Amino acid sequence: LMASQLAYLFLYRLKVPVVVKDIKQEIIDKARGYIEQELKKSIDKGKLEETKFNYMFSLFKGTLDWKDFEDCDFVIEAVFEDMNVKKQVFKEAEEVIREDCILASNTSSLSITEMGSELKQPERVVGFHFFNPVAVLPLVEIIKSKETNDLTLATAFNLAKKIKKTGLLVKDSPAFLVNRILTKMMVDCLEIVDNGATFQEVDDALLSLGLPIAPFDLLALVGPAVAFHVLETLNRSFGPERFPLNKNFKKMIEAGKTSIYLPDKKKKVVDPEIEKLWQKKGDYQYRKEEILDIVLENLTKEIDLILKEKVVASSRDVDMAMILGAGWPFFMGGITMYLDLVGITPRVLQKVFFSF
Repeated sequence: LMASQLAYLFLYRLKVPVVVKDIKQEIIDKARGYIEQELKKSIDKGKLEETKFNYMFSLFKGTLDWKDFEDCDFVIEAVFEDMNVKKQVFKEAEEVIREDCILASNTSSLSITEMGSELKQPERVVGFHFFNPVAVLPLVEIIKSKETNDLTLATAFNLAKKIKKTGLLVKDSPAFLVNRILTKMMVDCLEIVDNGATFQEVDDALLSLGLPIAPFDLLALVGPAVAFHVLETLNRSFGPERFPLNKNFKKMIEAGKTSIYLPDKKKKVVDPEIEKLWQKKGDYQYRKEEILDIVLENLTKEIDLILKEKVVASSRDVDMAMILGAGWPFFMGGITMYLDLVGITPRVLQKVFFSF
């Protein structure tokens, strides 16, 4: 799905030839169908002239062969979140692409430096991380590895601008910026449910902040398996105290569940199979304010660590990223500004983020 969204974005914004590769023809066919469907939607919305449809669609090519990448200027991988798989993809691409072609990764959490470590030209590797849905969220995290050169970085920022996205320079660190913050929020939400709250109570509490989507709905949108891979990366890097591997969450994924709630319901109903497999540790009755305090206080601590590690340059970058990459309410001015203004930062850190 992500690769299809990216292919359509580049095709629509740049109007240049786009090549999509997979190892299965049915995946290529799905991508072709998705792009055709999105182009037709653009016609219906008046954003694309009907006479240009055939030309635009002709710019797309699906392939099973790396040879079709020989003339590419920019190659972006969006394969499964497995370092060995991503390294293999880059190795195969390097065998056929030009020396001046850039290799980018849409990884949500893995090290860009390690990904390019076995390549002949690691200096042309850069992180180019989009957020789902690609058409809606305007942020692109641009991750500079230890080897990424200035030309590669400048090209990445220029490309982000041409496809009408906002590029943000982020340090090559586990889960980068937005996913690290969202994962911290998720592990706290899971822990609160384990201790007695219902999924709906947690969702309602966080929605009261003005978020565009509830935490457990966001989990379904991202995909539990993808979210768990990000969590594993953070767990390995920062330990189980800050990023514990929730046992119930793991059981949910092993059971093949992709959502906490049943689909196609006007009223949210937790999947009975989720209810059955989820083993709670307690039956504490949380108030909304308690849920918010736990989540926001821990986010404050995590953001402070992010800034100390220089993952981004300032708290303003954190605010912009959360607004553009996670839909944090714009009217609050950003997450660090909100934490300052409501007094959580002074209470937890005895300082403020100075984001205003």
